[in-house]
Amino acid sequence: MHSMRVLLLDKNHPLITEQLSGKNFILEEDFTSSYDEVCRKIENYDGVIIRSRIPLDRNFLQKAKNLKFIARVGAGMENIDIPVADKLGIKLINSPEGNRDSVAEHVVGMLLILMNRLFIASQEVKNGIWLREENRGDELLGKTVGLIGYGNMGKATAKRLSGFGCKVIFYDILRDLSDEFAEQVSLEELKEKAEVLSLHIPLTDETHYLINDNFISEMKNDFYFINTARGKNVETKSLVGALKSGKVKGACLDVLEYEKSSFENLETENEDLKYLLESEKAIVTPHIAGWTVQSKEKLAQVIVDKIIAQFG
Repeated sequence: MHSMRVLLLDKNHPLITEQLSGKNFILEEDFTSSYDEVCRKIENYDGVIIRSRIPLDRNFLQKAKNLKFIARVGAGMENIDIPVADKLGIKLINSPEGNRDSVAEHVVGMLLILMNRLFIASQEVKNGIWLREENRGDELLGKTVGLIGYGNMGKATAKRLSGFGCKVIFYDILRDLSDEFAEQVSLEELKEKAEVLSLHIPLTDETHYLINDNFISEMKNDFYFINTARGKNVETKSLVGALKSGKVKGACLDVLEYEKSSFENLETENEDLKYLLESEKAIVTPHIAGWTVQSKEKLAQVIVDKIIAQFG
């Protein structure tokens, strides 16, 4: 069999190039060509390794006449036309195992900062303001945390939260996923019991704007909200309305509805975003929950191992 030619479209950990080259894959890096330029040459490759820079849509995949696999360094696959890839027999590989620990720690970190007013209190003291009663915190101990989605990220998050004495419940479209860290419940029961809500789901037609006015109104308790999944899982104006009314006590957002599809920056400015960026009730980070020093290496290693297992 000929050596497989693989195109790398995004910068990743160098171990990908080192290890695959050692297994006789021929690798070419191209981090700058436009979508059209890549389309013109993609038929020359057996595999492609991506993050989020270029969408692999129907047009792209139909031009990729010799493509055997697409490897996404990360979890989300929404920038790939999955039905077309399946139809063309292209193997899809991703690596959610690689950054699940990073995401779980980010969830807990943001939640503790929000509930204990750490940013606010620290900033006040640095500005010469010493307020104790006004910065009284809220404990995680004893809270019921509801997760939506119980794959790699959800499980890793439940494991961390169980150490804080939380009761963790979750809803997932797959059945029989309960384990020592969390109990599977119906979506109705989750809305009935959760005091903290965290999303761990892909972006699909079914999960687009899952969190909207209707969903929020069906939550029995006022609650804290965390999103490290995808920005478009949440209708921002609904979240902002709920923050203003107090239904949502506070929001930890690592992803925003207004991100570019490549996640490189924000592409919209509006009043809802302005509110989130200025509100004491919201913590916003730039899509970095899965973005630790360790996860960069782990994501790459998982991808390499899966490619070699299938095609090495």
